[in-house]
Amino acid sequence: MQENQYHKSVLLEESIDGLNIKPDGVYVDVTFGGGGHSREILKRLGDDGRLYAFDQDPDAIQNEIDDPRFTLIQSNFSFMKRFLKLHGVSQVDGVLADLGVSSHQFDEADRGFSIRFDARLDMRMNQESEVDAVHVVNQYDESDLLRIFKEYGELRIAPKLVRRIVKERALQPIETVGDLKRICKPLVPARMENKLLAQVFQAIRIEVNREMEVLYDFLIQAKEVLKIGGRLSVISYHSLEDRPVKRFMRNGLFEGEPEKDVFGRAEVPFKKVGKLIVPTAAQIEENNRARSAKLRIAEKIANV
Repeated sequence: MQENQYHKSVLLEESIDGLNIKPDGVYVDVTFGGGGHSREILKRLGDDGRLYAFDQDPDAIQNEIDDPRFTLIQSNFSFMKRFLKLHGVSQVDGVLADLGVSSHQFDEADRGFSIRFDARLDMRMNQESEVDAVHVVNQYDESDLLRIFKEYGELRIAPKLVRRIVKERALQPIETVGDLKRICKPLVPARMENKLLAQVFQAIRIEVNREMEVLYDFLIQAKEVLKIGGRLSVISYHSLEDRPVKRFMRNGLFEGEPEKDVFGRAEVPFKKVGKLIVPTAAQIEENNRARSAKLRIAEKIANV
């Protein structure tokens, strides 16, 4: 499997520039995929630099880079701190995350991520995980389905959709992309069908892969492993990801505000670096997946 099958990495130069690479530094790419970001980091490292990358997908592991400065760890990045410790690393100079599903995963029909192909509803980033999309759609109770479609899909028609799913699965299991598309079809006008399906599939995928829990765990661990002056560079693709990233970089919390001292000053772990970065029209034309990408960069300034 070649890296180019994963398509060009989104906001490649901008996200790596944001890390402010030191030649002898230690860096982490928690979403290795086709290895585009990792290769760019390695180009900027000297002989004494180190790069650790994470990916739980066996397809991505086939793209491992042959370089003595590079270590690829086959694990979900919610275990970043634990695995770095196993490799004798407690502090790093920079962490990069390119969130969401890789282009490769969307393009592999049998993975069940895309509405373009009729395949089994799978959507697992980790193929060894027990819970797939078929399980969620057929085994979750009505209240849990309503929760994920409201929270993760931000669907106003969630109650109607859940009623249809519960009714249909009582007659026969909902097992394929085609089955789910057929259930959704009567709920919206044809011109809105693809948008609805994208929201439905996003909601199920986030639940299957525990994406929000993983993101929260990762951000907390990034704060803990980064050195003072270390950089965090995160690319997100929808508002559910971007909101906690933005808030965490602003004050180190996911909700509420940090405590202030008697002078009204709050000590926070990060300072924002630059403005929000989004792709140019040319970048979107080159890689359509980039159209919704948002890059935020922060520097660690305090151990709080």
